[in-house]
Amino acid sequence: MKTLVIAEKPSVAGDIARALKVSKKGDLFENDDYVITSAIGHLVELEMPEDIDPKLKFWRLESLPLIPKTFGLKPSPKTKERFSLLKKQLARKDISSAVNACDAGREGELIFAYISQLAKAKVPVQRAWMQTMTAEGIRKAFANLRDGSQMAGLEDAARCRSESDWLIGINGTRALTKRMFGSRAGNVATVGRVQTPTLAIVVNRELEIRNFVPRDYWRITATFQIANGTYEGTYQRPNFKKNPADDHDRIDRIWEKANAEAILAACQNQPAAAVREEKKAATQIAPRLYDLTTLQREANSRYGLPARRTLQIAQALYERHKVITYPRTDSRALPEDYIPTCKETLGKLGGDLSTFADKALSAGWVRPNKRIFNNAQISDHFAIIPTPKNSTTWRPKFTT
Repeated sequence: MKTLVIAEKPSVAGDIARALKVSKKGDLFENDDYVITSAIGHLVELEMPEDIDPKLKFWRLESLPLIPKTFGLKPSPKTKERFSLLKKQLARKDISSAVNACDAGREGELIFAYISQLAKAKVPVQRAWMQTMTAEGIRKAFANLRDGSQMAGLEDAARCRSESDWLIGINGTRALTKRMFGSRAGNVATVGRVQTPTLAIVVNRELEIRNFVPRDYWRITATFQIANGTYEGTYQRPNFKKNPADDHDRIDRIWEKANAEAILAACQNQPAAAVREEKKAATQIAPRLYDLTTLQREANSRYGLPARRTLQIAQALYERHKVITYPRTDSRALPEDYIPTCKETLGKLGGDLSTFADKALSAGWVRPNKRIFNNAQISDHFAIIPTPKNSTTWRPKFTT
C-alpha cells in the first residue's frame, strides 16, 4: 500500500520527490511507498447561484439575499483535467492514506479540503507542515506528520473565509448593480469582502485631497556659521503640544504672521552664541525579525520595490532557491525550540555576513529571548529567516 502526497504546485511536488528520493513515473512521482502529485493552486471552487438553481442566473432584487443551506463545490473550468487526475489517484486501491503537502497555511488547507471533499475521498489524511523547502526541512516535516484532525480549526477558518467572500460578493454585487444600473446590460458594480473596504480607504483619501483647504503658515530659518562650515537651523515653538484636532500642526509651523515677525525681530542683532557639541554612547535594542509586511516596507524604503514585487522575490527565495523560510507570514517571532536551528543557520552563513554570524555565536547572543523565541506569538507560521542551506556562492539579482 502507498501514501498519496498532494502538493499545492508542481514545483513543490518535484522538491518533495527529490527530498524523499521518489522517481518520476509519467505525470506522477512514484515508488513503493509514495505517489506524489500536485494541484495547480485552487482546483475546486464554490458553486455559483445558477449552479444551485438555473433560475438564479437572472439577477433580481427579490431573490436576495442568496444564502445556500450548504455550499456545493465544482471543479474550476480551467483545471478540470488536473482535478480528474487527483480524483483518480485518491480512488486507487493501492492508496491507503493521503498527505496534505499544500502550503503551510489557511489556503493550503482549503485547497486540499475542497479537493478531498469533491472527490469523495475515503482515505485517512495526514498533514505535512513545511516551513522551509530545503530537502532537510521537507524530510523533517514528513518525519513529523500531523493527524488531519489537528488541522480542523484551520480548515474551518479557511471555509469561513471562502464562504463569507461568496455571501458578501454575490449578494452585494447583485444588489448594488441592480440599484445602480437597473436592467442595463453590461454594467456591474462589484462588491467584495476585502475589495470594498480597501477601495473605501482609497476613496476617503481622495476625498481628503479634494476637500483640502490650504492655510498659510510661517517658518523661521537661520544660517549658522561654525568653524567647520555652516548649517541651517529652524525655529521650533517652545513647549509644543500637538493639537489632536489639527493633523497639519507641526512644531516648526507658526500660524500667525504677527507672531512670526515678532520672533524674527527678537532674533536679529543678537551677539554671537556659544555652540557646543555633545556626544554620548547609547545602546539600541535590535529590531524584531521580519514578517511579510515589515519586509515589504523595508524593501520599498531601500530599493523602491512595490509590495507585490517583494512578495514575488521572497516566494522565489523560498520555493526555488530554498534560502528563506515561508514568506507569507504575519509573525515576527520564532518557536522556542528553534535556537539550535538558528545556531546552525548562523554557522553556515558565508560571504560578508559570516564575520557577524561568527561573533553572534561566539558571544552567546543566540539564547532564550521572548522577543525572538516566543510560541505565543506564532500562528500558522513564524518569522522570515534564512535557512541552514549554504548559499555562499548564491547572490540575488534584483530587477525593478
